[in-house]
Amino acid sequence: MTTGRPPLCEARGITKRYGPTVALREAGITVRTGETHALVGRNGAGKSTLVAVLTGLERPDAGTVWFEGEPAPGAADRAAWRRRVACVYQQSTIINELSVAENLFLGHQPVLPRTSVISWRRTRRRARALLDAWGVPVHEGARAGDLSVEDAKMVEIARALSQGTRFVILDEPTAQLDSRATARLFAHMRRLQDAGVTFLHISHHLREVYEVCQAVTVFRDARRIVTAPVGELPTRALIEEMTGEPAAPARPGAPPRPRPRGPVAVRVERLSSASFHDVSLTVGAGEVVGLAGLAGSGSHQLGEALAGLYRPTGGRIEVFGRRLRLGSVTAALAAGVGCVPRDRRVQGLIPQLSVADNITLPIGDRLGPRGLIRPSARDAVARRAIERLGITTRGPAQPVTALSGGNQQKVVMARALATDPRVLVLIDPTAGVDVRSQRDLLETALRARAEGRAVLIVSDQLGDLRACDRVLVMVGGFVTVTHRAGWTDRELVASIEGVTLGHE
Repeated sequence: MTTGRPPLCEARGITKRYGPTVALREAGITVRTGETHALVGRNGAGKSTLVAVLTGLERPDAGTVWFEGEPAPGAADRAAWRRRVACVYQQSTIINELSVAENLFLGHQPVLPRTSVISWRRTRRRARALLDAWGVPVHEGARAGDLSVEDAKMVEIARALSQGTRFVILDEPTAQLDSRATARLFAHMRRLQDAGVTFLHISHHLREVYEVCQAVTVFRDARRIVTAPVGELPTRALIEEMTGEPAAPARPGAPPRPRPRGPVAVRVERLSSASFHDVSLTVGAGEVVGLAGLAGSGSHQLGEALAGLYRPTGGRIEVFGRRLRLGSVTAALAAGVGCVPRDRRVQGLIPQLSVADNITLPIGDRLGPRGLIRPSARDAVARRAIERLGITTRGPAQPVTALSGGNQQKVVMARALATDPRVLVLIDPTAGVDVRSQRDLLETALRARAEGRAVLIVSDQLGDLRACDRVLVMVGGFVTVTHRAGWTDRELVASIEGVTLGHE
């Protein structure tokens, strides 16, 4: 680590608001030249907003950003920003149909002298030189869509370096990598670091902090909490800083409840796919089970498999003793499975339809003879759901797009309940909704439990999981641990992150 010179990047007193939401509150970070610096924190801590500010995509309401002792460029000077910092995002920005060389120099391809015609020979030659210089083992003429996820990440890093920057932000770079690919990526990072590249490494996997980083900054509740050398902040202390438990009594999950006496509602036996492996679990009638895991853990795909939205490659699912046809939403609905999917905008709502039409979508055949829906029957069902879930709307005919995010999510919940399901699968049920809507949605899940339904909540948000009778944690495609009700934030976060509190 270089000393006696200004930090490579420094953010001071950054505040950023989006309407009433404070995304950053007098936050900051200092990244030194030549280090790999970890940025960690729970979802909603402010990490993504900080990255947007550090890369010039968002202007802070207050505070400043500096690069090597000089103020950041103006917002409109994108070329100057690219020379100072680049971000490789979790979702690939590679264009699959183009070659590696075309992706590396997209938007700034070499041209023939005194013309604006692209020189493809010079493009390929420069690409080969760039790949060789940074040790990226791919062919410049290869189709980008044929690359492994690991090699695609390295091409994105090389593309960032081609702009002249030596400061690269990595946003969850290992989320789609297995352990061997992760180890190879880290080897690449160490070699690039030795060559003068500085990384800001954002990850939910805390073991990576100790494996590849020299310094770590923790964000919590839109603020920077602590920055320290990795060797001075052992895992237990790091998790405490992320959860805030030293500053307040530990917040346990729901108090233990007697095991449900109802029958087994859902039985999963040795279910496997590309995303999860040999998973077995049960959910009882009148029980709420949490399924927690980070991106890449397989938890979301497992939840989607129960609802027919994702097709496993092996194993079996039974619903009240009857085998479920895998990968079929129709079969899941017929078996009595209702689902709140992960993305309400893409999977949960039909934006062209009204509130009533969205709520009653799966039960249209029950609302009139011969498939003809009687508007009065449709609206009656919708009004009952609106009242039961506390949906704020002008009425059943209002376009669903006119509702707030929280009320849209309640419409999705109402649609899941419209079939009177015996099993309810809720995937990230409170993502992107206001606090009151979060409470209402979770209270709806608890009412479903009281009515004898089996409920599976797939989430890594601690607030979603507190009411669960059990929480199953997935890491790397496997269920690794089960927490009974009464867990503390620190215990559950450690399991989700895939570390043990005994690591020092």
